[in-house]
Amino acid sequence: MAWFGSDRERGVSGAPVLAVEGLDVFYGRAHALQAVSLGLDRGVLGIVGRNGMGKTTLCNAITGLVPARGSVRLLGEEILGLAPNEITRRGIAYVPQGRRVWPSLSVDETLRLVAKRRREVDRVYAMFPRLAERRGNGGAQLSGGEQQMLAIGRALLLEPRLLVMDEPTEGLAPVIVEQVAQALRDLSAEGRISVLLIEQNLGVAMSVADRIGLMVNGRIAREMPASELAADRELQERLLGVRSGGPEDEDEAPRPGLADEEPDRPQVFTVRRAHGDGPSMLDAPAPASVRGFTRWNAGGTAAPVADIARSPVAPPAAAADPGSSASSSEGPRVFEFPVAASSSRSAYVVGTFDTKSRELAFLRQCLERLGMRVTSVDLSTSGKPSTASVHPREVARHHPGGEAAVFSNDRGDATAAMAQAFEAFVLSRRDIGGIISAGGSGGTSMATRGMRALPVGAPKVMVSTMASGDTRPYVGPSDICMMYSVTDVQGIHRISELVLANAANALAGMIAHPPARSAIVKPAIGLTMFGVTTTCVQAVARQLEDDNDCLVFHATGVGGQSMEKLVDSGLLAGVIDVTTTEIADEIAGGTLSAGPGRLDAFARHSLPYVGSCGAVDMVNFGTWESVPERFRSRRLYRHNPTVTLMRTSVAECRAIGEFIAAKLNAMRGPVRFLIPEGGVSAIDQPGQPFHDPEADQALFSAIEAGFRNGPDRRLQRRPLHINDPAFADALVAAWHEISRPAAGTRRA
Repeated sequence: MAWFGSDRERGVSGAPVLAVEGLDVFYGRAHALQAVSLGLDRGVLGIVGRNGMGKTTLCNAITGLVPARGSVRLLGEEILGLAPNEITRRGIAYVPQGRRVWPSLSVDETLRLVAKRRREVDRVYAMFPRLAERRGNGGAQLSGGEQQMLAIGRALLLEPRLLVMDEPTEGLAPVIVEQVAQALRDLSAEGRISVLLIEQNLGVAMSVADRIGLMVNGRIAREMPASELAADRELQERLLGVRSGGPEDEDEAPRPGLADEEPDRPQVFTVRRAHGDGPSMLDAPAPASVRGFTRWNAGGTAAPVADIARSPVAPPAAAADPGSSASSSEGPRVFEFPVAASSSRSAYVVGTFDTKSRELAFLRQCLERLGMRVTSVDLSTSGKPSTASVHPREVARHHPGGEAAVFSNDRGDATAAMAQAFEAFVLSRRDIGGIISAGGSGGTSMATRGMRALPVGAPKVMVSTMASGDTRPYVGPSDICMMYSVTDVQGIHRISELVLANAANALAGMIAHPPARSAIVKPAIGLTMFGVTTTCVQAVARQLEDDNDCLVFHATGVGGQSMEKLVDSGLLAGVIDVTTTEIADEIAGGTLSAGPGRLDAFARHSLPYVGSCGAVDMVNFGTWESVPERFRSRRLYRHNPTVTLMRTSVAECRAIGEFIAAKLNAMRGPVRFLIPEGGVSAIDQPGQPFHDPEADQALFSAIEAGFRNGPDRRLQRRPLHINDPAFADALVAAWHEISRPAAGTRRA
């Protein structure tokens, strides 16, 4: 697709499309670009680097948006110092970070405003068919991917010789990233446009660019063919810090561009940001500054690190390596600096940007100042323009019913639908390093649903006005860190600064310094326990703990959910589900239900399952007075001053048995379910308050009648009480039978 007429042939014959020499940019006293030199003859030059390295400043300097010193030549003509509109007229088009489309103009109006002829707009629609479908929609109504397509199309209509693109795939879904990357490949193959591509997505940069430049602390530290970098994984790890491993990776981090410096005596210099010691302020943001230490220039023992001529700053004594000698004569002192663990992972700042934009922007600023790659996601349902990387409509498309299901006139329905869409959105992303959000009840309910979709161990921080009350609806079985906002999440003031900054620092710490891999190599087994099944579970754990890591969950509703969350997270090798009492609460209406989805994790994952019907003879309530009136005539038992138990009836036991059988039949892995005919709890035996042979028989018969036996699916009735030592032995034997199956055994 040719985008140019013959009037674009000005310039010096044979000159490179872009030549930058000795380019310097200052923000006040901060030296952001330092003698940057690069050249682009044709094709695509990719520039990669962390946040704060000067990539956007380089784009702004080339396009005339910030004052600079040095030389920038386009096709041999000096353009440094020209006005931005004149630089655009000479042949440079800019696709800025964040898209910056006009929110009030439709797609068609935006393109027609730039195009000289109508057929040029049609070419953009041919290149991006999605824009043709949305031609009547305003810029604020587009998803992040659609806005990026519009920004690229708008730039192409300027008929440039050089296209400068700053983070074109930031915050986009993987399928949209591929569409944008393919568009860039097509432009490169056409050969009429050269591209300067600023990109943090290393995969995109290597697949699109001909050459890659590595930007570190305001300098181009190294340049190489993209094919060379793509073929050498070890080189990627050394230069770009894409490995997310432990502390040993830090020691191997190179210092590009320092090979000619004197290696005799290592020196450590740091550069402090302006206002770096104080909290982030939106009203007066700190000016950009050259970063100090990162994984890319971390001090080691091979050469001094003195990128910037500043006076050395002595680090505090507490930062010194505890293993180093106090005497400087014995060797250099090594200091630890917190940095992002991997450029491939992003900190997601999530919330309702229509009402909390200032607070969420503060979180983003805090994270970026710590070196985090940040993606902002808007969960607003108001339809207002969005400043986030990911537009609400892009999130809403992940709802099974599409956008229409989310943007309704009912606020409650819209909030619930957006929460469902966000959960699906989170599951579609592959670059989430952690999620942080701030909001009230509505924002908390939407954000935490997506957080709960992440596996256990993934960083999750929720700053909420609801964190000082009952947090179970928000946290559920997940490991979400709930932080009380103290004041309402409204405005940036002395209290919100402290709370939000602490939250951002906590998330950054979790992402940058993931916990070391556990030294425990034994397979983990989940076991469920109640007070009335403790004897059984402890006996099982004692027999298995030498060869297994036994994780015991209190079957209080959230306990069963937590165990199954670990199953979904791939952290358990199987379970011995002795205590399924939460099902009784679900059927009869008690307070400790794990919900109708109890046991469903084993239908999603093929894991060994050994189960029993422990404590299903009881339904849980709070104090004696809290028992609902309709149950006051039932058999009740005061377990302790705060817990009252109700004996399950024959009809309820039959329903519980049918529920269990149906769930067992849906399981994908090997199953052994053991029925203790002598009683299912400590108080279900002769002489105890819940002894009821008729109800127990109804339970056992319902399970037996509904259960489908198979080669790897067996139901065993044992004439034992659940707390008898022999029953614990039988559970252990069943576990050994299915956890180490014979060769060729078929798994159900």
